[in-house]
Amino acid sequence: MTKTPTANQVKLELKQLADPARAIVAQGFFKTGPGQYGEGDKFIGITVPVQRQVAKSNVDMQLSEVERLLQSPVHEHRLTALFILISQYKSSSSSRRKTIISIYKKNLRFINNWDLVDSSAPQLLGDFLIDKPRAELYKLARSGNLWRRRIAIISTLRFIAEDDFKDTLAISEILLSDDEDLIHKAVGWMLGEVGNRDKACELSFLELHGATMPRTTLRYAIERFPKKDRKRLMNLKKK
Repeated sequence: MTKTPTANQVKLELKQLADPARAIVAQGFFKTGPGQYGEGDKFIGITVPVQRQVAKSNVDMQLSEVERLLQSPVHEHRLTALFILISQYKSSSSSRRKTIISIYKKNLRFINNWDLVDSSAPQLLGDFLIDKPRAELYKLARSGNLWRRRIAIISTLRFIAEDDFKDTLAISEILLSDDEDLIHKAVGWMLGEVGNRDKACELSFLELHGATMPRTTLRYAIERFPKKDRKRLMNLKKK
């Protein structure tokens, strides 16, 4: 019988693919310095396509081993673990999907940079909640943790794909007063995605909140609008 791969085996496989020069660039790109949003994160220098390939070749890992990989201090280990979880989730029964989501939620502290959030939240938590109550997203949106708030809004990308905008707009409204630029960008991105499906819906939200929302959020939300509309919305005055 062929043994399923272990977390340690995947770590070794990734180590053999590591590029120290790329790791240095990644540490700067993902803001790992003191006081920055990715402070202390460790990189070994592997591209995302390569991580996806490693995940694909190790997709049969036991969930306990995937969880161990997800808890690694090395960023590429965590992202590879998330790719494996997503692949397993897609091919799983509803009961096993519930187990996968439980592991995901239990390990949110390890999903602690924007690429980890954006690569997993819609495909896992968002998809799981597509036909369920979504109160937990509102709890995450009010969290003191930057990444949990980003998970809340990015998860709604899955709902947007079904022309379901209610939670995106409601969570966006909660986050309009957020202090973090990464939240401003995430909210603007999701509003723009709403607009791609229903421009009138997005425009209605922007007419109501555009004058007071962070400028970064507004710029992201309207980047696909005609120049004339962008100019008007950027010049909305507080009432």
